[in-house]
Amino acid sequence: MAQQEQEAPIQFFAKQKRIYPKFVKDGRYRRLKWAAMAVTLAIYYLVPFIRWDRGPHMPDQAVLIDLNHARAYWFFFEIWPQEVYILTGILITAAIALFFITSLFGRVWCGYFCPQTVWTDLFMWVENKIQGDRNARQRLREGPWTWEKTWKLALTHVCWLAIAWCTAGSFVLYFNDAPTLVRSFFEFNVSPIVLMFIVGLTFSTYLMAGYAREQVCTYMCPYARFQSAMFDDNTLIIGYDEARGEPRGKHKKGESWDGRGHCIDCTACVQVCPTGIDIRNGLQMECIACGLCVDACDDIMDKMNLPRGLIRYDTKRHMDLKAKGIFEQFRIIRPRSIAYAAVILLVCVGMLYALLNRTPLVLQVLHDRNPLFVQLSSGEIRNGYEIHISNRTHDHQTYTLRVSGLEKAHIQVAAAGNASSDYLYVEAGNVGRFHVFITSNVKPNYPRPITFHIQEQNIRAATDEYESVFISQKPKT
Repeated sequence: MAQQEQEAPIQFFAKQKRIYPKFVKDGRYRRLKWAAMAVTLAIYYLVPFIRWDRGPHMPDQAVLIDLNHARAYWFFFEIWPQEVYILTGILITAAIALFFITSLFGRVWCGYFCPQTVWTDLFMWVENKIQGDRNARQRLREGPWTWEKTWKLALTHVCWLAIAWCTAGSFVLYFNDAPTLVRSFFEFNVSPIVLMFIVGLTFSTYLMAGYAREQVCTYMCPYARFQSAMFDDNTLIIGYDEARGEPRGKHKKGESWDGRGHCIDCTACVQVCPTGIDIRNGLQMECIACGLCVDACDDIMDKMNLPRGLIRYDTKRHMDLKAKGIFEQFRIIRPRSIAYAAVILLVCVGMLYALLNRTPLVLQVLHDRNPLFVQLSSGEIRNGYEIHISNRTHDHQTYTLRVSGLEKAHIQVAAAGNASSDYLYVEAGNVGRFHVFITSNVKPNYPRPITFHIQEQNIRAATDEYESVFISQKPKT
């Protein structure tokens, strides 16, 4: 009994091992990742400062999500809350496009364009420049605290926080006028809400790119879990040519390659992998298809005077056929890619039709609930309505309101100023709200259908209408 009490407790979860990826200095995929990082970061940081002239009464920021006015702008597109179907179409198109690309080229999004990958690469580049390459970083991290370790780690984290702060600040610029918000920082006049968002996003970026890294791809991202459903034997993936590489083993200069594979078991592919996997064990969920293992292996093959491509982008079908001495071209057109392309085309056509049929004027009417109607001393019946006029143009407009379906209807607008049924003023890109009373000398009857008509007072004279009811007696219970 005493012996059992002295036994160590059973641990069901192993501690997460820190990965120290070796930095790939050169290679075609490393260069491609640098290019993707430069392009994506430039787009992210600079787009808020691009100007787009929409007229004197509209914001001139090319890409802006205006929360105050519930509006989203993307160059010449403008999305109102009532047009959420356009946003839905954009999200569906983006999702299907991702599935389409994945079915053809595997997880290229994860390896080159995913924000987690881009900022993790940037953080690792800073870490490598300050602390050194793989072995130096590991010695520094696991060694005792010294002055060198203190200042190198401190400088690394300061740089990480600076990048995270710029990242968070740039994100907030998409929701505010960029030059104005930047100026307010230098004037120490920033809204507490804006500062709160920046601090929160700074911390999350610092945490995800500095610490979580590959754990985000392995445990948090759902894409890694269902990506295999989009793969088939003709999908480009990073694979190890087992027929050529096995049996693997160490190799000394001058030895014959007869009876052995070209893999010398140098583990260079494992050392450079940002998720710490061994690609020679086959396709794994953690693989983000970044191609760094290909560059590392090709470099070793060059040194061994062997052909490149022991680890390469290829399809499972092509690898199997090549092992049999059969060569086949990569096929893009196949049933799965045709199906994805058809869905994307269908959604895009639907969105295009919706955009081409957008109206610059939208009328909405809400009948007052309490009271449903009022009988005046003159015997006339009066109903109240809340009308909303959406002016989706970039110019201030005045409108005329009419009612049909009710004989001798009198319209009264309960609003300050000179508002009347012949003069309803709505500013550019805004929604005008007016309380309207309709009075008519009608006998009590069931609800009568009526139609509200709105028309612009200009040359274009855009119109819209809304069907409602006029109530003149209490409903029977």
